[in-house]
Amino acid sequence: MTKNTEIAEQPIFGSILTMVAGSIDAYTFILHGEVFAGLQTGNLILLGLNLGRGQFAVSLRYALSLLAFFVGTIFIRILQRSHWFSGADKRRRQMILLYEFSLLVLIAVFGEYLPNLLATSILSMAAAAELQEFRKLAGGPFTPLMMTGNLRTLAESSFDAVAYHETAAKNKLKTTALIMVTFALGASIMALLIPITGTWTILFPAFLLLVAWLLITTKD
Repeated sequence: MTKNTEIAEQPIFGSILTMVAGSIDAYTFILHGEVFAGLQTGNLILLGLNLGRGQFAVSLRYALSLLAFFVGTIFIRILQRSHWFSGADKRRRQMILLYEFSLLVLIAVFGEYLPNLLATSILSMAAAAELQEFRKLAGGPFTPLMMTGNLRTLAESSFDAVAYHETAAKNKLKTTALIMVTFALGASIMALLIPITGTWTILFPAFLLLVAWLLITTKD
């Protein structure tokens, strides 16, 4: 494991990514038709509910987000398997962070004029990039988008830390709690800022991505 890889797996880096994820989901939910950019489990449930109610036009918004996330994941997988980035994790991660940043800036500039379906699809591709590339934290599996697994881990590590005083469980408890808090914090900040800054609020998670890029770039 390189030092750069260790940086990408540190809790501070993971907390930045989860805050970005929470921010993007809050943004699309509030401004673009109550659709999640990253929480595709939620979209799948809402898709099923609306199909069952016969609301096919509403169902389309969730289906397109799911499709965009699917396509966005494949795009990042192509980069991961490309010979251009063979043995060059740092360069690939830099590129993917800048790619996600660019999509967010695109929405900041043009989001007011884009149809909700297109804006949400673009942000779903951004969320997919983050989830596909950054999947480890402190040596274990990590997802900046899906909090159900993190809640299970929080409960498990809490029990093991309290009942058995396990050091590893205590460390996992702290890391998981940090991830969950920053996800919710990202959503809360967006809810506070959107009434003030509107579509430009997406620049907040874009700024966080620049911070993540600087961490990857400046740390060896």
